[in-house]
Amino acid sequence: MAERFSQKNLRVRPSSDEEKIVTNAKKHFEKTLVEISGELVGSVAALEHPTKDKKLNYVEIFLRDNVPVMIYLITQKRYEIVKKFLTVCLELQSTNYQTRGVFPTSFVEENGKLIGDYGQRSIGRITSADASLWWPILCWYYVNKSGDYAFGKSQSVQRGIQLLLDLVLHPTFEGTPVLFVPDCAFMIDRPMDVWGAPLEVEVLLHGCLKSCINLMELSRADHVSRLLDQRLILTNQWVRDLGSFLLKHYWVTSQTMQILRRRPTEQYGDDQHFNEFNVQPQVVPSWLQDWLENRGGYLIGNIRTGRPDFRFYSLGNSLACIFGVLPPAEQRALFRLVLHNRQHLMAQMPMRICHPHMDVEEWQNKTGSDPKNWPWSYHNGGHWPSLLWFFGAAVLLHQKNYTSDDVILMEEMRSLIEESYWCQLNQLPKQEWAEYFDGPTGTWVGQQSRTYQTWTIVGFLLMNHFLRVENNDLDMFKI
Repeated sequence: MAERFSQKNLRVRPSSDEEKIVTNAKKHFEKTLVEISGELVGSVAALEHPTKDKKLNYVEIFLRDNVPVMIYLITQKRYEIVKKFLTVCLELQSTNYQTRGVFPTSFVEENGKLIGDYGQRSIGRITSADASLWWPILCWYYVNKSGDYAFGKSQSVQRGIQLLLDLVLHPTFEGTPVLFVPDCAFMIDRPMDVWGAPLEVEVLLHGCLKSCINLMELSRADHVSRLLDQRLILTNQWVRDLGSFLLKHYWVTSQTMQILRRRPTEQYGDDQHFNEFNVQPQVVPSWLQDWLENRGGYLIGNIRTGRPDFRFYSLGNSLACIFGVLPPAEQRALFRLVLHNRQHLMAQMPMRICHPHMDVEEWQNKTGSDPKNWPWSYHNGGHWPSLLWFFGAAVLLHQKNYTSDDVILMEEMRSLIEESYWCQLNQLPKQEWAEYFDGPTGTWVGQQSRTYQTWTIVGFLLMNHFLRVENNDLDMFKI
C-alpha cells in the first residue's frame, strides 16, 4: 500500500524567491503577446528557441497554445485581448468545402495579411481537431466572465457555432456519439497510435457542445427560432449520449477490469452489449493491476474494436473533471490513482503527458520511429509543466465544490498540488521555462525542447493564481 501523502513529507523545499519568480514570469509572459493591426491578439508559442531556422513556426499564434493564455487574461480582466483573439479566429474559420467550419490551428500576419493554417502547413498535413473544439469553450468563458453577452449573441458568433456544429453533428457510418479523428489531430500532434476516438478529443467535444448550448441559449432568449430549438434539442441529446458513452466504455477501475476480463467474446446479434467492442482478455496489460490499486479509476485513452488504449492521458482526465464528464465520486477515484502513482505522473517535473511510454520496438512500429517521440520523450512519456495547471484546477475546483466529501483525500491532493507547484517554481526558471522534460523521472530538459515556452510560463502563472491569488476564478470552468 502506498505511503500516505502529507505536507510534512515534502520532497521539495519552498522557495523564498516565490514573489520574484512570479514577477519575472509575468514579464516573460508580456513579451509573448503580439499585435495584429495595432491590437494585441494573443501569444506566440515561444519567446526563444535554440535555432534560427525560419521553417520553425514557434512565432505563430496557435489556438491550442493560447488556451491557457486566454484563461489567464480572463483572470486578469484583460478582456479586450481575449475578444480580439476570438474575433480573429472567427474571421479565419474555414469556408472551404472540405474544411467548412474548421478553426485554424494557428495564424500569423505576413506582409499585412493574416494567414491561417488548417493543416496544410503542418508536419503530416493533419488538421487540428482540438483547435476547433476549444474555440466555443473559450468564447463561453469570456462571455460569461466579462458579461459581454452582446458578443455571444452576435450574428458572427452564432453563425460560427452553427458551422462548427454542422461539422461535428452529422450522420456518419459510425453509430456512436464520439468524434473520429486521425493520428496527430490534437495536442499529441505526432504519430502516437492515438487515431480513432482519443479521450482528449471526446472530452473536448463534450465541453464544446455544452458551451455551444450556453451560447445558443443567449440567442434564443432574444428571438424565437424553430431551427435553433431543433439544434438545441439535438445538441443536448448528443451531450447526454456522449457523457454516458465515455463513462460506460472509457472509465475503468479494478472491479470493472475484473468484469471485462471475464466477459464473453466473439458475440453476434442482440447479445453484443456484454462486450460491444469485442475486447479480448489478452489485451488487458499486466501493469494495470498495481496502477489501479483497489480504489483508483481513470478514463482510458481510446476505445477501438478489439484494441482499447489503456494508457493514462493526463490532459484528457483532467479536463473530464473540469468539464463535469466525471461525477464527483469518479473524480475522487481518479485523484486516488494519481496519488498512488505520483512517482510516475509527477516525479521530478509535474506532469507526465501519458503513461506508460512505448518501448523501442513498439515505438518503431506505432510511431514510424518518430525522432521526437522516442521512449521517455516528448509525447511518449515525457513530462510537460504546462499540464499541471489543468490537473491542479480540477483538484481545487473539486475541493471548492464538495467541501465535506473525503476531506482527508482532498487535503492530501492539495498537498500534492502544493508540492508540484514548488517543484516547478524551483526548477523552471533555472531551466529557462523549457517546453518539456525527458526521462523516467522528468529530470532532463527535453532533447528538442524550446526554451521560454509560452504555455509553460502561463501555466505556472495560472497555478500561482488559483493557489495564491483568487480561488473564486475557478468558477469560470463551470459550463
